[in-house]
Amino acid sequence: MIKKKIASVALFSLFTVLNLSNSVEAAGKKPPINHEDQYTACIKLVERRPDAAFEAALSWASQGGGFPAEHCATQALYALKIYDAAATRLEKLADAMKTDNAELRSQLLHQAGRAWYDHGDLERAFAVQSTAITLYPDGTDYYIDRAEILAELGRFNEALIDLEVAHSLDPERDDIITLRATAKRYLGDDIGAKTDIDRALEINPDNQEALLERGILKRIKGDDTGAREDWLRIVNMALGTPAADAAQRNLEKLDVKVE
Repeated sequence: MIKKKIASVALFSLFTVLNLSNSVEAAGKKPPINHEDQYTACIKLVERRPDAAFEAALSWASQGGGFPAEHCATQALYALKIYDAAATRLEKLADAMKTDNAELRSQLLHQAGRAWYDHGDLERAFAVQSTAITLYPDGTDYYIDRAEILAELGRFNEALIDLEVAHSLDPERDDIITLRATAKRYLGDDIGAKTDIDRALEINPDNQEALLERGILKRIKGDDTGAREDWLRIVNMALGTPAADAAQRNLEKLDVKVE
């Protein structure tokens, strides 16, 4: 399945619209902090210096940054690959807000689920993503991420169901169609997988994961030349990416001579 990074969703507008900034700033002592600008700056800092962003978020929180500051701290922890701490804080943040806005809470839990996945706790990741889906059944990426978890657990029938739902919500997304093809292949439906891969590459001819999958399907059918062409294309197109690394491994296996 396709590996994705956690989404650093800019939730500040939702925090403030719902009056969830939880600011305790003391009036008259210091110039007021522009919390929206602070949130934007903190999230940008996560991309460059997550360690500095975490410290900045803690400092901001002590000055009344409230929920937005805590959210930035979780993003910094994730970027630092401290996934369990990021996930735990995201879950606590979703609970602490006590808001009836299901979409906001589901976004935070969705991020928590991704963090638990990257931490390697698949059961916890599944439970949290399932809660996010219950809160907001229209979150396309929620189904994709839960399908990835299910695939890791070897539950491909259930993964396929989630991918069918994701596809119904956004039928032109080539990444969803590619993931569905992979699930079908694992379930022994090579014909259905090939149909999906052809459609994914029709939408996006440069989809590396789709090219990787098409190469695998060609290899299964004994078309080593075709498989090699697809995998070499990925390596030449995007050397150093996860898809290119997988393609390179497949090429090496293809070149192994069995006496």
